[in-house]
Amino acid sequence: MAETSGGAALEGTVVEMPAPRTKERPVKAANGFVMLAVATLLLLAGLALLVVGIGLLASGAGQGGLLLLIGGGLAALIGFVMYFGLTPVAPGEARVVQLLGRYVGTLRTPGFQWVNPITARRRVSTRIRNHETDVTKVNDADGNPIQIATVVVWQVEDTAQAVFEVDDFVEFVAIQAETAVRHIASTYPYDSHGEPRLSLRDNADEINERLSAEIAVRVAPAGVKIIESRIIHLAYAPEIASAMLRRQQAGAIVAARQRIVDGAVGMVEMALAKLAEHEVVELDEERKAAMVSNLLVVLVGDRDTQPVVNTGTLYQ
Repeated sequence: MAETSGGAALEGTVVEMPAPRTKERPVKAANGFVMLAVATLLLLAGLALLVVGIGLLASGAGQGGLLLLIGGGLAALIGFVMYFGLTPVAPGEARVVQLLGRYVGTLRTPGFQWVNPITARRRVSTRIRNHETDVTKVNDADGNPIQIATVVVWQVEDTAQAVFEVDDFVEFVAIQAETAVRHIASTYPYDSHGEPRLSLRDNADEINERLSAEIAVRVAPAGVKIIESRIIHLAYAPEIASAMLRRQQAGAIVAARQRIVDGAVGMVEMALAKLAEHEVVELDEERKAAMVSNLLVVLVGDRDTQPVVNTGTLYQ
């Protein structure tokens, strides 16, 4: 697979994909438990100052009570707002952080953390996922209609690309996987029929590797890594299945007959050589031909032969 700018060459076809504009980067975050304690203290302190300020205002200390009211209100408000920055991150997920529409970074470390409370945080699963394509009907390289289905194992590798480069990365992976399956299925024949070429049925490992490579190129802009893809269903379409089955059976019969004939010829050669070596009987060319014919009938025939006992001479 030869790499090109924004794509790769696969079997003579260049898959052009735009270069990603956003790359994942970590975001700075504070310990969530510490910031929870700070926010709680500010909220409680602010409420206490509000109570004291109201008391001072009631007792006639107007300026001091007003200052306490303002300070207490600000402290309580800040403490309350800080609660919105608390962010739990579960194992196998990440949080993509945005501040006023701008990408800030990604939280990947599992645990209880705190970030700027006015940021938006979007959950993105980084767990390994499976996608099973539907059974698709497509013509192979020989033009025969076949049915094919695959399972693709994938994982989000770059959360920023997954969120910002495509509308829905899950749907994007599904569509690109089906596109790659159709392309691979139409590039190779179902069966090589004895010819020296790759086929879907005879070279499953090589085809699966090439399928994984093509899907990986197609989904790379979405920050997705392809772990494996494998064909799980492969068959001729129903309208030609019976005809192709007869063709396969005929090929198997021909191959078996060829092997039987090769073995029979070797056995005849060995029989004639042994007879001549031990001088059991002398045969002229006509009798050798008759003997070869009889031996081949016995060895190659698919039915039991009926022997004819000759009670006369060798020539009668």
